[in-house]
Amino acid sequence: MKRPTWPSWMPIDPYVLLLLGTVGIAALVPARGTGADVASGTATAAVAFLFFLYGARLSTREALDGLRNWKLHLTVIACTFAVFPLLGLAAGALVPYVLTPALFSGFLFLTLVPSTVQSSIAFTSIARGNVPAAICAGSFSSLAGIVLTPLLAAALIGGHAGFSADSLLKIVLQLLVPFLAGQFLRRWIGPFVARHKKVLGLVDRGSILLVVYTAFSQGMVAGIWHQVTPLRLLALLGVEAVLLAVMLALTWFGTKSLGFGRADRVAIQFAGTTKSLAAGLPMASVLFGAQASLAVLPLMLFHQMQLMVCAVIAKRRSRDPEASADAAPPAPPAPSEPDAGAGPGPVSRLERAAAAGTAAGTATRSG
Repeated sequence: MKRPTWPSWMPIDPYVLLLLGTVGIAALVPARGTGADVASGTATAAVAFLFFLYGARLSTREALDGLRNWKLHLTVIACTFAVFPLLGLAAGALVPYVLTPALFSGFLFLTLVPSTVQSSIAFTSIARGNVPAAICAGSFSSLAGIVLTPLLAAALIGGHAGFSADSLLKIVLQLLVPFLAGQFLRRWIGPFVARHKKVLGLVDRGSILLVVYTAFSQGMVAGIWHQVTPLRLLALLGVEAVLLAVMLALTWFGTKSLGFGRADRVAIQFAGTTKSLAAGLPMASVLFGAQASLAVLPLMLFHQMQLMVCAVIAKRRSRDPEASADAAPPAPPAPSEPDAGAGPGPVSRLERAAAAGTAAGTATRSG
């Protein structure tokens, strides 16, 4: 039976349509009460399962190699907690002509939030970049953000900020513990995960969609869309689009001048450009109190924008001639090492389908 094909003239990536559809569902049917708790818990479990799979799939040697790449990690930290805030401060010149003081506070806050973990890893994997480095860079950024984000917010925005033991515990339980569990069990489940990574790769996309639905549901229930005019909202989107474009350019072309190879540049671009909504929401509730719903609006919009733009960029990066060379399959492992070729991570078929012109099963399979 001939499979239905994705129209070659359609410029929109299928995964972008899934993201837009998720936002639409959250707007029409937001999760409330018990449903919101279930959605949040499911998203947390999906992210934890994602890191369990990465731990089971990634060899210990690859993880240590990524950990030793200190130059890359320092570059990501500098992008996340230095370059981003400087650009945020520069946007203060737009107040009150383009941004209101409240929206500027939220905009500045989004520049202080740590990098995403699951999204940067997923996009790095799709673009055939350095996945072990992306795992370490995203995790280091999240851990550093527990300290740096409140301190920077207190210094640049004002208000009382401090350390959060609950946030640290949440990151450890959701990211580090599952990853270490996967590493511990890799000897037994590594071959199984390697054989079924086309199916298990759905966790990448599914975890992001769940986080998007949960976050937008919270915003709809809080009524943040009624606290800003459409004109101000368009202006905010324009400013954020410029911010994202500048960071994408700096992390790609700037890192080339620093001597990074293509695989490392991919990891830096996605880990150093994306911002974590999951980490930003609880921090905003502490820093802004009753005004948190409006303060996280810029972060929520930027989060959706970065996912859509990075999905398209990752797909294009995967077609680079250099990507094919970097992604050349390793030599077959010896019979005594059945799990040596577990691979760097899943590459979503949602992205490959758009490139190959095949849309069948884009919501049910990945490769």
